[in-house]
Amino acid sequence: MTILVTGGAGFIGSNFIHDWLSQTNEPVVNLDKLTYAGNIENLSSLSDDERYTFASGDIGDAELVRKLLFEHKPRAILNFAAESHVDRSIHGPEDFIETNIVGTFRLLETVRSYWDSLEDVDRDAFRFLHISTDEVYGTLAPDAAAFTEKHRYEPNSPYSASKASSDHLVRAYHHTYGLPVLTTNCSNNYGPFQFPEKLIPLMIHNALAGKPLPVYGDGQQIRDWLYVSDHCSAIRRVLEAGKVGEVYNIGGLNEKANLDIVNTICDLLEELTPDSQFSRSEKNPEGYKGLITFVTDRPGHDRRYAINAEKINSELDWQPSETFESGIRKTVEWYLNNQEWVQHIVSGEYRDWVTKQYA
Repeated sequence: MTILVTGGAGFIGSNFIHDWLSQTNEPVVNLDKLTYAGNIENLSSLSDDERYTFASGDIGDAELVRKLLFEHKPRAILNFAAESHVDRSIHGPEDFIETNIVGTFRLLETVRSYWDSLEDVDRDAFRFLHISTDEVYGTLAPDAAAFTEKHRYEPNSPYSASKASSDHLVRAYHHTYGLPVLTTNCSNNYGPFQFPEKLIPLMIHNALAGKPLPVYGDGQQIRDWLYVSDHCSAIRRVLEAGKVGEVYNIGGLNEKANLDIVNTICDLLEELTPDSQFSRSEKNPEGYKGLITFVTDRPGHDRRYAINAEKINSELDWQPSETFESGIRKTVEWYLNNQEWVQHIVSGEYRDWVTKQYA
């Protein structure tokens, strides 16, 4: 028994592999292209673990994927591989089309061929689990009901449009070919190993360095925040008991405005790093909050996302374990305790990107 994880060196994928191997002895094969956000250091603690195998490559490389499938004979594929940052998709959408649409198509074709070769019992047990996002549903009005699995797709960025396309391909391969698929659409994740271009790690990193904390527009964009270990437990549960062909929305039940998130991080850093030159003092009465800087909003910025997670709760008996308060504290503490990891990530290319994006 083995599973194959694609994109397992990224933020959510690497957390999932750690979570999986802490819960089971079933081996994991990790296929990752190691683009800018894929970091092999995320899994360095598993380098001597016989249950873990790493393969460097692209999900669109049919020959490589076929080799891995027939060599390791996984009972399930978990597809985390994706270009996933909205801001980058605005500046360079082609990579998102290539990975999220074309890459998913080629992966599905190769997996279908492998699945067709399996014996009946193994064919029936096989699963293809596709990890997607709530952004495919578009934006919500302040008083609108949260996204359910029946909500119409209305993607508003090149990123969300590419993920919506991949979701439709996965659905089509089930209805056309019978491939046993499952799809999950999650809300905003946060936690350890997140690349510091996303809101929470960017704010932590900049605050500790005394740099501006860039907040888009008025900072009142609302997201549902899901601690990454809760997301991992939900994926394990969907793989274990989800109904083939179904979609499951995974949310943290924590709607927060971006500005509130930034203020919470500042408050935690005041508590956890009281001796910092940037924390509150007589000479610096505003402390970390004095670094908050409002910048021009990004084009087409969705105003609100919210997940209705009643289906996964009622059908699969899953709900998040972390409150936002407990999860954000764990996250800030992790970044404070892993500054060496952060410094390895923050390369020249990353600095150039942040300068370009928030100038």
